[in-house]
Amino acid sequence: MAKRSRPGTPWQGGWYLPARRMHSPNHGPRPAGAVIDLIVVHSISLPPGQYGGTAVQQLFTNRLDWDAHPYFQSIRGLEVSAHFFIARDGRLWQFVDADRRAWHAGRSHYRGRDACNDDSIGVELEGLEGQAFEEPQYRSLTRLCAALARRYPIGYIAGHEHIAPHRKNDPGPGFEWQRLRSAFAGSGILFPP
Repeated sequence: MAKRSRPGTPWQGGWYLPARRMHSPNHGPRPAGAVIDLIVVHSISLPPGQYGGTAVQQLFTNRLDWDAHPYFQSIRGLEVSAHFFIARDGRLWQFVDADRRAWHAGRSHYRGRDACNDDSIGVELEGLEGQAFEEPQYRSLTRLCAALARRYPIGYIAGHEHIAPHRKNDPGPGFEWQRLRSAFAGSGILFPP
């Protein structure tokens, strides 16, 4: 359940004001009674391993030119989104109101519950599974997670690999989980083992 924004907070409803807003049509209502208590960290780059373009933003807004790169044919017609995307330089975009359900997790199970899209916030980092992420991304992610934890009853932060372990591998071994664990030490937020 979302909280109302107070004057002076960095939120306008479920929109985080420090993020660049870019609306995705790929979202829906959360189920009645859903408690938003999970942040899911993903990684994405389009084409894989290429950074700095706008293909991810185009994918999340259903405007990707499927003929612009041979790889795009393998994902042609995909309608997905995440709430947030963090570029290599730490720039932050938001595509879906955090009070709504983005389409980022797919078939998933975590903390004893299925369908993690129902009660999670999806954050995509520009990167490739197994490769390192950049310092500005960790700073932006930490600030975002802290802001989310002030607005929602966040109890867990996990990777896509943890909520869909036989299907997904992101963000992968290049992601330094200890950075987030240290930033949220004593907060009560639980991380994957």
